[in-house]
Amino acid sequence: MGNLTAAQVKQAKPGSKVQKLADGGSMYLLIQPSGAKYWRFDYRYAGKRKTLALGVYPEVSLKEARENHQDARDKLRQKRDPGDVRKVEKLTRHLASAESFEAIGQEWFNQVMPAKSESYRVRTKRILEKDLYPSLGSRPIAAITAPELLAALRKVEARGAEDIAHRAKQTAGQVLRYAVATGRAERDPSGDLKGALKPRRKKKHHAAITKPDEIGHLLVAMEGYDGSLPVKTALQLSALLFQRPGEIRAMKWSEIKWDEARWEIPAEKMKMRQPHIVPLSTQVVQLLEELKPYTARRGDYVFPNARGASRCMSENGVRTALRTLGYDNDTMTPHGFRAMARTVLDEVLGFREEWIEHQLAHAVKDPNGRAYNRTAHIEGRVEMMQKWADYLDELREAASPSSDG
Repeated sequence: MGNLTAAQVKQAKPGSKVQKLADGGSMYLLIQPSGAKYWRFDYRYAGKRKTLALGVYPEVSLKEARENHQDARDKLRQKRDPGDVRKVEKLTRHLASAESFEAIGQEWFNQVMPAKSESYRVRTKRILEKDLYPSLGSRPIAAITAPELLAALRKVEARGAEDIAHRAKQTAGQVLRYAVATGRAERDPSGDLKGALKPRRKKKHHAAITKPDEIGHLLVAMEGYDGSLPVKTALQLSALLFQRPGEIRAMKWSEIKWDEARWEIPAEKMKMRQPHIVPLSTQVVQLLEELKPYTARRGDYVFPNARGASRCMSENGVRTALRTLGYDNDTMTPHGFRAMARTVLDEVLGFREEWIEHQLAHAVKDPNGRAYNRTAHIEGRVEMMQKWADYLDELREAASPSSDG
C-alpha cells in the first residue's frame, strides 16, 4: 500500500474517460473527465462488492484519505460494514440536530407563542436568539445539564442584565419542559438553579397607572389642570419624557438643543453619573416653546421655584398637582410616569427593551459588559419618543368627553 505520492495526486490530469489511480489495499483516486477527484475504497462484505467514499480531493488530502481507509479496514476486521456504520452515524447526527435545544426551541415557540401578545413574542424570541441559542442551540436537549444552563445565564448577568437572566432561565425552562412533555428529554434542569442567579434588583414601589384607558383619563385631567403654566407643563413632560422627577424639575434652558430636538443632561445631574440624551417629540417642543416666554427671562431653569428663580421647582410641585386632580400617592406618583412608560412601550407598543431601558437612563451594558454611550440606539429612541407622544394623544382624545357620541 502507499503507491501514490502527494505530488502525483496533485499533478494527475483528467482524460476523456474516468480514471483510477491505485494507492493499494483497494483504495484509489477516481478522476472524472471534469477534473473532479474523489477518494474511493472498494471492499466486499457479506459476499457483496461495495464502494466507500473516503473524501473529495483536495479537501481531503492523501494522508487523510489513507487514515479514513485504515479506519474502514479496521471496521471490516471487526466484522462491521463501514458503509452501514457511516449511515448510522449520519442518521445519529441528523437526529441529534433535530433534537437540539434550538430545534426544539423553535418548535415550542411556533406551538405556544401564537396565542401570546406580540410584545411577549418579540421579547421571548430575542431572549432565545440572543441569550440562549448562542450557548445552547446546538446541544442535544436531553444532554443539557444545570451547570451548562447556568454558564449561559452567567453571560447575561455579566452584562448587567440580572432581570433578563431570570427571564432567560424561565424561557429555557419552558423549552426544556416542552421537550420532556414530547418525549425528547427526561427532565428540566432549570429547576436546579433555584437561588443560583443574582437576585433581581429590588425596586422601590412607586404607584403608577399602566392601563391605557386609565392613562387616557389621567391625561384628560392633566390637560384640564388650572394651576400655573410651569407646573402644568412639568406635569405633562413627566408623562411625555418619563425621566426621573428630579431631572425634570432641574431641567435648564441651556440643556435644550432646539436644532437637534434634544434635551442633553450632563453627567453630574444623572443618577448613574453618565450624560444622557432625551429626544424631544414635536409635542414636547411645542410645550417648551409655549413655556419659554414665561420662565426663560427669569433664569436658566425651565421650571423655576415660585419663591426664587435661583432654585428649581420644589419636589412637591408635580405631586401636589396630581393630588389636586384627585390622584393620591397610592394611585399615581411623579415617579410612576416612568413605570407607565416602561410597561406600555414594552407590552402595548412593542419597542425593544434595550431602547426603553436606555431611555429610562438605567445601567444598560452591551454584550461585552461595557456601558453603552449616550448616543446608543439614538435613531430608534427618536422614533420611540415620537410614537409615545402620539400614542398619549390618542389615549387622551379617546378618553375626552368630547369624543363620546
